Amino acid sequence: MPGTVRRIAAGPCLAAVLLLAGCTDGDVAGPPPASPGAPSAGSPTVAATPPLDVSVVLDGLEHPWDVVQAPDGTLLVDERAGGFTAVLPDGTVRTVAADLDDLFADGETGLMGLALDPGFEDNRRFYSCQGSRDGEIVVVAWTVAPEWTSATRTADPLVGGLPLNEASGRHGGCRLEFAPDGVLLIGTGDAADGTASQDPGSLGGKVLRADPGTGAETVWTSGHRNVQGLAVRPGGQVFSVEHGPDRDDEVNLLRDGGNYGWDPDGGGSYDESVPMTDPSIPGAVAAVWSSGRPTLAPSGATFVAGTAWGGYDGMLLVALLKAQGVLGLRLDDAGAVVEQVRMAELEGTHGRIRTVQQGSDGALYVLTDNGSDDVLLRVTPRS
Repeated sequence: MPGTVRRIAAGPCLAAVLLLAGCTDGDVAGPPPASPGAPSAGSPTVAATPPLDVSVVLDGLEHPWDVVQAPDGTLLVDERAGGFTAVLPDGTVRTVAADLDDLFADGETGLMGLALDPGFEDNRRFYSCQGSRDGEIVVVAWTVAPEWTSATRTADPLVGGLPLNEASGRHGGCRLEFAPDGVLLIGTGDAADGTASQDPGSLGGKVLRADPGTGAETVWTSGHRNVQGLAVRPGGQVFSVEHGPDRDDEVNLLRDGGNYGWDPDGGGSYDESVPMTDPSIPGAVAAVWSSGRPTLAPSGATFVAGTAWGGYDGMLLVALLKAQGVLGLRLDDAGAVVEQVRMAELEGTHGRIRTVQQGSDGALYVLTDNGSDDVLLRVTPRS
């Protein structure tokens, strides 16, 4: 049901709390529609979240997009305009030489999502999703040298045919995540094509399941606008995070064959006035969370785990671009939102946040996306 937006000032041990999402760029909006499964105004909302320490791991980046951490602690970061950088466990920063001569980088598209192979310790394999000058978005498999000096393409492409908007680079997606069964999940954008999301013959506006060895892919879910985040919950649930038009953003609990209701086909035009989940589509799956107006521009997401994280333990953390922060969503076993918080230490302090990712060392790694002199942050509970 509709409610009001209320912000609780954060002391050193509490994050700012939103009863209902809808705060962006420091402005408090009027009452947005309640998200499906969101808490009512009378629900308990304050989690015993610990104070956090935030430090800069790497600076001087330009539009970084994703970060992954290898089992030995090395961090691998990419930048949208092209380039891989490794931060070794001792803090050494190393450029990873790679052939990116065919990269299409324009607007929202470029070098985007990263994923490490589950067998990385043995095969040194990772995956990137990137625009290609051949007129498509592709997933490429790479093998990185033991010293993190270079990366070599080993499947080029592993998966191809994802739609690319060559005119503007709009809605390129593209997030990668491994499912518990070892399948590579690929979240795609609709390339601002009004028919793509509902077209079973298009790979746009979908979440795909791909074999990381052969590249054979199937459409798992459809009806998406621009999937910017994928997160696997311990136990196997998979959630997508999507940029919406100016009326709502969404977090969705994915299920096989689900249609999530984005249908902007305006008879040849791209009609962004329609809702993210069109209720007239038979069987359209409602979001577990939506922002309402104003939108927050959510991006990467991760589940955070560990008793040191206190009230954050088990939450889905979502990076916010326009709203410049990190949103925490506590979910019940069915995936419904029961609590929402904002991380006080990252609330407007570092600008736009593109990616949040819990590393293999338990720390949270955060990438800003302000355009120049962006940073990779390390966030840990204060001991």
